[in-house]
Amino acid sequence: VYTLNLLPPASTWQPMKHQIVEALNKQKVPHTLRILEGYSTADVICLQEVGTSFIDAANAVDALSSRYHIVSSAHLDTKRDQNSVVFLAKDRFPNGMESEVTSEVEAEFPAGTKVPVAEGDILALTTTSASGVPYVVVSFHGDTNGLATIPVLRAVNSYMTKSAPGSRLIFGLDANVYENGVPGKFQSVQEFGDEYAKFGYTSNWGDKPVPNAYTTYNARTYLQPQLNKAVKSKETYKGDVNPKDHILFDKGTWKVNHNRKDNTGRGEYIEGIVFPTLEFPSDHGIIYCEIDEV
Repeated sequence: VYTLNLLPPASTWQPMKHQIVEALNKQKVPHTLRILEGYSTADVICLQEVGTSFIDAANAVDALSSRYHIVSSAHLDTKRDQNSVVFLAKDRFPNGMESEVTSEVEAEFPAGTKVPVAEGDILALTTTSASGVPYVVVSFHGDTNGLATIPVLRAVNSYMTKSAPGSRLIFGLDANVYENGVPGKFQSVQEFGDEYAKFGYTSNWGDKPVPNAYTTYNARTYLQPQLNKAVKSKETYKGDVNPKDHILFDKGTWKVNHNRKDNTGRGEYIEGIVFPTLEFPSDHGIIYCEIDEV
């Protein structure tokens, strides 16, 4: 109360508060869709933690709906309202999704093992390119600690081996892995990299992930209820600063031609700034990768 009422006058704080609410709440969906329009050259877009209203809004944007099959699961999570979604370019994948295989992937989890995956976290589908090549495309949102990421990767690989041996994999994920992991608590990005390399996959970051290729840079102020998670303005590096986002694909089939990340919505990434911002409404950066056939 002292901070809000005495230090900054109401004439300063109230317009600022209104601006934040407008940018990060009321206009978050249309703002995000405008940013995605700038990435409409992509053949595949994998999104995570998507609300059902966002899916409806995306279908209403002609620049996106005319370009993409906007694919969501038949079993959307309407309680948490956080779902993985895939955009498939209509010229590259004219048939769109041919079948959803999310349940088949989840069936590959080891019996008796509880994997911390919630409804809506995984969307796995099959499709065929215009040139007749079969694909499996997966979008996945990992749990906060990243402990589901390796089990899901193993399940995807098991499904590919058993049920789709001739298909190519495109796997876009918010892996929620950490630069400095803690065994049993926080999944290490290096262990994740060792695991996908073992299966013959590579990533937009290369055969081994880059520990400081940060795609999150979040820090909480003291103007929120969880004070134990707050950091000082000079110590934002103590927040969630981690290499969490990845695109996986078959190493023997594809090689990276161009890779970049974005936390501005303008196709560039500014290191060391906290986001979301008024211009960029997500707490994860965008990763964009162009791959060529080997």
